[in-house]
Parts: sequence; structure tokens; C-alpha cells
Amino acid sequence: MRSLVLVSLLLSLGLPITAAVTNAVPLPSGPLSLDQALEFALAHNVTLRKGRQDLEEAQGLAIQQRAARLPRLATTGAYQQLDEGRIERVQFSAAQPATPFLNNQSWNANLVVTQPIYAGGKYNSMARSSRLTREAALASYQALVANTLLEVRTAYSDVLLAVEQIVVQEASKKLLERELETARRSLEAGTVPKFNVLRAEVELANALPPLIRARNQERIFRNTLALLLGCDIPAESGVDIPLRTADSLKAEPFDVSVGAALNAAWVRRPEIKVAQSASQLRHEEVLQTRADLLPSVSGTAGYGVQNRNFVRDIDRTLDGWTVGVQANWMLFDFGQTQAKVNMARAREERARLEVEDVRRRIELEVRTAFSLFTESKEVLVSQTRVIEQAEEAVRLVTARADAGSSTQLEVLSAQTALKLSRTQYSQALRDYTVARAKLERAMGEGVRLVIETGSR
Repeated sequence: MRSLVLVSLLLSLGLPITAAVTNAVPLPSGPLSLDQALEFALAHNVTLRKGRQDLEEAQGLAIQQRAARLPRLATTGAYQQLDEGRIERVQFSAAQPATPFLNNQSWNANLVVTQPIYAGGKYNSMARSSRLTREAALASYQALVANTLLEVRTAYSDVLLAVEQIVVQEASKKLLERELETARRSLEAGTVPKFNVLRAEVELANALPPLIRARNQERIFRNTLALLLGCDIPAESGVDIPLRTADSLKAEPFDVSVGAALNAAWVRRPEIKVAQSASQLRHEEVLQTRADLLPSVSGTAGYGVQNRNFVRDIDRTLDGWTVGVQANWMLFDFGQTQAKVNMARAREERARLEVEDVRRRIELEVRTAFSLFTESKEVLVSQTRVIEQAEEAVRLVTARADAGSSTQLEVLSAQTALKLSRTQYSQALRDYTVARAKLERAMGEGVRLVIETGSR
């Protein structure tokens, strides 16, 4: 299952990121296994779809950062016509009429290339920031995927638990109905008092509320799972939505030491990469801000064409190239730039501390998840033994009751103990499954950090 999740995640990251589909997502037509539910969520979960748009936004920011040091090509053009009254006229002799000094129409077109040459290291730093921005965005998305898949696995397990609880409650109800029927026959035969019938009726009535609650809990869990899958529930579906599950609660063996879990988390957890990239970005921010204290130089080159200024025929043109260098250096700004540098350094130190804090929090998360998993495994083992004993106890006490050597109280007590054992066993199965999922999430299992080093 982990490999399936990994493949699905990598495929989702490798595909081109497109705009979120606004069409309604119908519920799956057939029963869903856990792996199918995870794949469905990867494709349709709204949180992940929004996360892919965040990736697009980060990609745009990275392109802006990378483009800062690349040449820019621009074209300009203009046309202007002046009123004759605004044009100075020159009369060279009394015998000649006054001649306009300028053309009343003018136009020009230019093609200009600008190339940044030097900015105190800012452009190289922005190129590195571009890569770090992409890495941080991808790692953040992977953390989002991991959290969402954990929510889906938990919700799927909750649905399976609700189904098991319904089975347990219905089985208990059938046992109590059988006991009530036995008590009524015994009352008719005169072998037991009416108290036995009343007690059996009360026990049966008390069994109905847990069954009703279990059925309602199943509806709630199915709605929660549908939400995490990204499905739109049709209004005509009513209370019971047609979302079916194909799996059942089971305990797959999983062995890992706390040391191995911690080592896996250090390597695989995307949150660490997010914090490290953020720290490196803050360092690049310091370099870029400090570069404002140094001069910046850029070169320009271009080619242009324009009409002649002193000839009334606008079709007669002049053309040629231009080349130049432009330099800027802020010599004094009352400490504004230095203040920005100090602020950037403070953010860098805070980001460095955040890396350490993230590692400590991840270690706590792994240790907590490992302890909960160990607890759930031990509880499951104990409940497996108890349920076998409870089933045997019901079988024995029923046989004794049929032989007339056991009381109704003993039968009801054994049935109650069996119901409790089955309920706790199904709960232990669910807790084991969820605890394992949380431990795998804490270890970074099912998600590998894939960094796109090339440009898209």
C-alpha cells in the first residue's frame, strides 16, 4: 500500500499543474479499497487541489526571481502631431515666406535590450532564491499530501470501525432476542418466573440505543470520508450516502524500532526541508538587502528608427543603433538600507531557530506516535485472547442453560462480556490501524522528497 501511495504521489507531482476543475465530483460507483480511496483523494481532494495552485503561485515567484539577472528586450514607439501655432517659424529674408522650424508630425520606434551586469551579488542570490523557492513549495505540498492521506486513512478506518460496531450490536441484539424467546418458552412451561422475561425484555430494549448510535456514527463517518475524497454528495441521496468500502479492519504486522523511525524521519519528513529552505531563503534575503549598499551597473543596446525632424515628409526616416552603460549607487539614505539589512538578519536567525524547533517537534511526534503504536499493538494482542475466551464462555453457558444448570443472569452476563470484548476488539483494530498510519506519517513513509532541479 505504501508503494501505491508513493507512485500516486509522484505521478501527481509529475503531471502538469492545471486549474482546479469546478465540475462536481460524483461519488465512486463501486466499493472503494483503502488504496483506491487514497488515489481518489490525490486526484480530487479540495485541499490538495488548492495546494497545487499554491505550487503554481510559487513557481511564478521563482520565475520572477530567476529572471532578475536575465536580459530584457523591450520595444517602444510614439507618434505626435503639433499644432502649427506651436511651431516656431524662421524667415531668412524679407522676400521669402517664414519657414517652420520643426516638422509638425513625429514618430519613432525602438528596440532596446537591457542586461544587468553587477548589483553586489544580488542577481546570483536571486537565482539561488528561485531554486529554494521551488524546493520549499514542493516540500510544503508534500507535507500537505501526507497530512491529507493520513486524514483519509483515519476516516476510512473510522468507517470500517462503525461497520464492525454495527455488526457487534446486531449480533448482541440477536443473542438477546434468542434469550427473550427462550425465557418466554420457559415461562409458558412454568420453569421460570415472569421476572426472567421482563429482564430479557429490558436487556433487549437497552441494546437498541447503542445500535442506533452505531448506525448514525457510520453515516457521519461516511460523510466525512466523502468530504476528504472531494466528492459532492447529491441532495437526493438522503441520509445514507452511497459510498461503500471494500476492505475490513485488519492488523497488518509492522515492526520498527524508535531509532529507525527517527532516522527515517530525519531523511524523509518534508517539514524539515521546508524549514531548511526557509532558513536558506532568509540568508539570501540578507545578501540581497546588503547588496543595496553597493553600486549597480547595467548595459543597454538598441536599434531605432524615426522620421526626420526638419522635413515635412514623415516617410523620410533616420535609423541607427545605440549602446550605453548605466550605473546607480545610493550614497546616503539616513540608514534605511542598513535597517533593512538588520531586519533581514533577524529573520535569518529566527528561521535558523525554526529549523532546530522543527527537528525537536518531529522527534517528539515520532516518539509519541511510536508509544501509541506500541500501546495499540499490546492492547490488540490482549483483546484477541479475550474475545476467544468470551466466545467460549457464551458457548459453555448457553449449553448449561439448555441443560437447565445455568441461570439467566449467567447467560446475560456472558453475552454482555462477549459484546464488550467484540466492541473493544474492533476498537483495538481501528486504533492499531490509525496508530500505524500516524507512525508512518511521523516517519515520512509513503512520501519521498522529490526536488525539481531543472526548470519547467
